[in-house]
Amino acid sequence: MRIEGKVWAVTGAGSGIGLALTREILNRGGRVALIDISGEALNRAKSDFGNTNAVSIHQTDISDFERIKSLPSEILQHHGQMDGLVNNAGIIQPFVDFTDLTDDKILKILNVNLLSVVYLLRIFYPHLKDRPEAHIANVSSMGGIFPFPGQSWYGATKAAVKLLTEAMYAELMNSNIRMTLIIPGAVRTNIMENSGIKQPVNSTSKGRNILSAEKAAFKICNAIEKNTFRLLLGNDARFLDLFYRLMPERSIGIIARQMKKMLAANQ
Repeated sequence: MRIEGKVWAVTGAGSGIGLALTREILNRGGRVALIDISGEALNRAKSDFGNTNAVSIHQTDISDFERIKSLPSEILQHHGQMDGLVNNAGIIQPFVDFTDLTDDKILKILNVNLLSVVYLLRIFYPHLKDRPEAHIANVSSMGGIFPFPGQSWYGATKAAVKLLTEAMYAELMNSNIRMTLIIPGAVRTNIMENSGIKQPVNSTSKGRNILSAEKAAFKICNAIEKNTFRLLLGNDARFLDLFYRLMPERSIGIIARQMKKMLAANQ
């Protein structure tokens, strides 16, 4: 589906991939409803984009399920239509074993990464199905297709988003709505800082294989315009996807040992 002339709701739009995606959509002639928990980030983004009606800002904690019910009406009031939804927002967990994460942090991860996606899909669907054509893009993660030690709860939510997207793709194949499943590997964003987690020393964003948010956004927009079903972002995501399918036990063992060394170096 062409991005030009369409209105896109993007969660986590105040920074990282979401902000870069907003900029790319605008460059391609689309309009964007920016949804983010940080009012400061949203105001900064709107200021950067200048005085234009092509953007609207909606400060929202997407884990507040009563609040998100009002998003469609707000977007329609400003833009007059709604053609696409990008579920991009997410948080990761501290690098700890699954038994060591507190109940409140587990619930927060479940609410932000999974249940918010479920509710947003259900809330936006009635409006999208009435458009001549519409598109939904859900951001999963490399952690949703490969098990990383210390990220079990995060990975479980992203795996659920992956399967949910695949099931929706099957159900909507003959409808006006197209689906794109986005599986990023390492992308240069501030997700750790936004999640309140210290960046491990050996996972610096200066690595050669780290994809920039701008390149990720460019590839995502291309995938949307081509109605691509599954997009693996980055060489690391493509490698692990293949490695895990070919040799699941061996790949888990290798990555687990590497993760153990990395985390030990940060203690």
